[in-house]
Amino acid sequence: MSIDDRKIKILQAIINDYIRTGDPVGSRTIAKNYDLGIGSATIRNEMADLEDMGYLEQPHASAGRIPSSKGYRLYVDKLMDNQRLTEEEDLKIKQYIIDSAMLEVDKIVRQTSALLSELTKLTCVIETPSVKKSFVKSIQLIKVDEHNIVSVFLTDTGLIKNHIMKLINKAPDVRTLTRINEVINNRLVGLSIEQINLEVINNLKRDLGEYEEIFNAILPILYETLNVSDSSEVFMEGATNIFNYPEYNDINKAKEMLSLLNDKETILDLFNPQEDITISIGDENYKPQAKECSIISAEYSFGNRPIGKIGLIGPRRINYSKVITIMAEVIKELNNILNNQKI
Repeated sequence: MSIDDRKIKILQAIINDYIRTGDPVGSRTIAKNYDLGIGSATIRNEMADLEDMGYLEQPHASAGRIPSSKGYRLYVDKLMDNQRLTEEEDLKIKQYIIDSAMLEVDKIVRQTSALLSELTKLTCVIETPSVKKSFVKSIQLIKVDEHNIVSVFLTDTGLIKNHIMKLINKAPDVRTLTRINEVINNRLVGLSIEQINLEVINNLKRDLGEYEEIFNAILPILYETLNVSDSSEVFMEGATNIFNYPEYNDINKAKEMLSLLNDKETILDLFNPQEDITISIGDENYKPQAKECSIISAEYSFGNRPIGKIGLIGPRRINYSKVITIMAEVIKELNNILNNQKI
């Protein structure tokens, strides 16, 4: 059975009504609220066909219908109208741009998460950039006292790693340390952490020559950075927003959702951006506790290079058009802010 224009109009009306009210939709409601030119009996028959085709579900025998994951997918891909930002939403995003202009990257990311959660009334989860996704911008050795040097690793995304290097011999004077910094930076600046391989290390050792103790001290720090920098922090805002949706008045559903939100590693795995913004609905999510959820995810970038994931989590019944509009605008501004950072 194919889905014809009349069925599509009825499905679109049901989804719009259900997103707005959260109540299962009956044929009389559609006949009364939408001018489709057909009576409730015809609508009821068409709704039964849509249920047989997998686009609608009936939660209870005496209840109306609600959209299935398949129904929402058709709606998102082909049926929903594009919504514009309200004046209030636009003003909040503009204020976010002003407030974020001079912040460090991790604070910008936190602020983005809070903004998205506030505007969409969903839970926002955002991954900070990991060092392995960054390039070395600068490595500086700074003398602390006769036997201690601080090494400062700075990446192009503003991430900083500090380490104390303890030397047996006296630390070089400032002029010598400046030359050593030049040697190290000539070898390492512009490389991603993953590109600093054995060949690079050997070349660095040769270039440092007589400063072997400096090389021996900085090498384990470099490897430590390589080994531990792959992990990213994960920020979450609006975890309690789920309780604004009647779907989670059911205590078991609420527990499942809260369990999912507490498992940040699983959430990041569920974020699977394939394009600008990716939407996975209900059964499309591979985790059982996410089968009743919709997940809207994207990547954000620095210098046109993806450096982190960002996503929104809510029930299947969300205002997809408005959420996608907000998400797209905030991601665009986040990318602009990051790429304008003087770091």
